[in-house]
Amino acid sequence: MTPWLLFSFVIGYFLLLLVVAYYTSRNSNNDSFFIGNRNSNWMLVAFGMIGTSLSGVTFVSVPGTVGGSAFAYFQVVIGYLIGYFLIAFILLPLYYRLNLTSIYNYLQHRFGMVSYKTGALFFIISRTLGATARLYLVINILQIFILDNLGIPFWMTTLVILFMIILYTFEGGVKTIVFTDTLQTSFMLLGLIVCIIYIMTNLGHSFFGTLNELRSLQLTKIFNTDINSPSHFLKHILGGAFITVAMTGLDQEMMQKNISVKNLKDSQKNMMTFSTIMALVNFLFLFLGGLLILFASKNGISVPPDDLFPTAALHHMPTAVSIIFIIALISALFPSADGALTALTSSFCIDILGLKRNAEWGEEKKKRIRLTTHFSFAFIFFLVVMGFKLVDNKSIIDVILKIAGFTYGPLLGLFAFGILSKRSIRDRLSLVICLLAPTIILGIDLINNIQWYQPQLNLDGAWVENIKSLSHAIFRDFKIGYELLIYNGLLTYAGLMLISKKASPTN
Repeated sequence: MTPWLLFSFVIGYFLLLLVVAYYTSRNSNNDSFFIGNRNSNWMLVAFGMIGTSLSGVTFVSVPGTVGGSAFAYFQVVIGYLIGYFLIAFILLPLYYRLNLTSIYNYLQHRFGMVSYKTGALFFIISRTLGATARLYLVINILQIFILDNLGIPFWMTTLVILFMIILYTFEGGVKTIVFTDTLQTSFMLLGLIVCIIYIMTNLGHSFFGTLNELRSLQLTKIFNTDINSPSHFLKHILGGAFITVAMTGLDQEMMQKNISVKNLKDSQKNMMTFSTIMALVNFLFLFLGGLLILFASKNGISVPPDDLFPTAALHHMPTAVSIIFIIALISALFPSADGALTALTSSFCIDILGLKRNAEWGEEKKKRIRLTTHFSFAFIFFLVVMGFKLVDNKSIIDVILKIAGFTYGPLLGLFAFGILSKRSIRDRLSLVICLLAPTIILGIDLINNIQWYQPQLNLDGAWVENIKSLSHAIFRDFKIGYELLIYNGLLTYAGLMLISKKASPTN
């Protein structure tokens, strides 16, 4: 199968997105871009959010984790379910009661302008780094397996893909993304199911027969009971729950779609439906990971974990399956970037620039500001993706969750303090606390997990060995896992308590 054939399907898929964008963005305005005029269908939002949450990381990296940790990732998925429940019945009622366009407006209501802008700033940093890491993973696969053979450089691939995303999002925003995400989720799930069926047929297995073989190879183990391990079940479940609360419930991109639904009841139905489907889909990705290990053993495939699925699909499966894989991969790419670009534009315009607060600005001026911001973030995406290319990191799922631990931790602390405490804070010091907490946690995690940082950042020298010795002296064999976010949030909460005072009776 020629790279030109695969490339032609990529172009055809993009043209389809443009057609959808054209019809859904007609008669759009700024409210359409930011919150879809609060008229989105909850079923479409629930289905489309699957694609946004899964992204290329789940599509490629989650199957790759099975070889090293069996089905342990499902511990995190259990935590996700708990987190989605908390979002549906604690955060969503709060957002609807305050009639928010940006969820960070809550921090202004509760603490003041500095806290409000601090929350928005941490979201902007978090989503920019997380979205570009996801974007890099998929672009890199397209580059290695298709575009290198066509002589197209990586920088041009990145630039063209970002331009394509701008074309179908700059006008309709959320109003368009609700529909394009639904389309993209459909293709992604089609790719997952087709690949599972093909590999099972090729191996001569049934679904339960495959599970039995994987069980005999000890690849279906879910729960890790080693308390010192970073993947201990409590660390994964608690980490997964708080990662979901932070990366979904405190994330403007994800909540922007939820609060575009007509009312709270439908938004809660959306969240619970979405979470149930997500758990099932994540299990299927782990099942696919087990199948890929069996398939790789049969066909003599030996590649890094993140390259296993694309290598098997593009070099060892029929042309039709390869084409479906490419379409599914592209479908995994766009939802993780288009929604992020739209949400970052919304947050910067509303939270940082005060688009809603400046009543003297006319609709046309607001639109110009929005478009300028949209294009500016696309350029920032380009620069950060190129940065990931220089590092050439192979364990993107770990990088994303590590980034989330540092950048969403202060958000978690701010919202938790606002909801759980009645105390007021010295608003101007909130930024100091939110910068100090992750800095301290970064130092602790660097000591505790120097073995993780060493290959990621190409660290070397005697000082690395000294840190390893210090780590063993302090922590012994205990390793911090995905619960890093919780420690960061708790430290932020404690810092806010230090700068707080008892609320006056009038507050």
